[in-house]
Amino acid sequence: MSLNENMLWVEKYRPHKIADCIIPDALKAAFQQYVDNKEIPNLLLTGSPGTGKTTVARAMCEEIGADYILINGSAERGIDMLRVKVTGFASSVSLSGGRKVIIIDEADYLTPEAQAAFRGVIEEFAGNCSFIFTCNFKNRIIDALHSRCAVIDFRLQPADKQTMAASFFKRIAHILKVEEKIEFDQKAVVQLIMKFFPDYRRVLNELQRYSVSGKIDIGILAIVSDAKIDELVGYLKAKNFKGLRTWVGANSDADSAALMKSLYDRSDEIWKPASLPIVVVITGKYQFQASQVMNQEINTAAWLTELMVEAEVQ
Repeated sequence: MSLNENMLWVEKYRPHKIADCIIPDALKAAFQQYVDNKEIPNLLLTGSPGTGKTTVARAMCEEIGADYILINGSAERGIDMLRVKVTGFASSVSLSGGRKVIIIDEADYLTPEAQAAFRGVIEEFAGNCSFIFTCNFKNRIIDALHSRCAVIDFRLQPADKQTMAASFFKRIAHILKVEEKIEFDQKAVVQLIMKFFPDYRRVLNELQRYSVSGKIDIGILAIVSDAKIDELVGYLKAKNFKGLRTWVGANSDADSAALMKSLYDRSDEIWKPASLPIVVVITGKYQFQASQVMNQEINTAAWLTELMVEAEVQ
């Protein structure tokens, strides 16, 4: 098996040109203009996970042939990263003769000290280097960086969703049929896209994970079955903490966001009306934490335990 066959699909099929990116037309036109002018300004790209922020940043750099580096802000969060990697790269001359670009991915995970230090770095190397920050939560980015960048929100308008979902399905169908030669049920793929839209990365990861059987069918949607959810509801209603912990451990591979949404949708049948506000608050808190925690199983167990303690069941 070749190295290319072992690649993650999200990397193997990542677009290298803005024209190939599946984003709203208004955003595509703006990014294409940067490419046509061969000049990328300082940017802050914000939006939900998997919507193409990093892909767009890399595609612009690759299309104009800019020297660039990508730094993962969630892995290298501190001031040392800035002193060593950022300053070293920004201070050297580009081999291609153009401006260099530094992409700070998941910049909302940078420490406040690192974010503050970027103020001076951006200004010091303004003549040689552009900076692109990507983030899921722009409220975690300090105002000083907002003011030094053009802020572009990847939020989708209702009119964009249907067109983009259709375009993504065509791309997926080509990958499965032509590139990977995998048999697939069109309805199952459509349902998967709608389930996780607009998180393209999640869809590709799920398809690759499930494709090892050589076929994509409706089974890909059975992440947490209704029967298992009924079992969990039973433990909540009985305040059976031991059973709840066992259930969480047995279903630790389940998508926490999907699980939270499933219980949220069934709130009226599980908890008394007076408890619904606290259920919403608790669920929202743990959904936010899920993007930051080291162990999703512990976060899920803590969420369900707090619901069991604080909310009154029917």
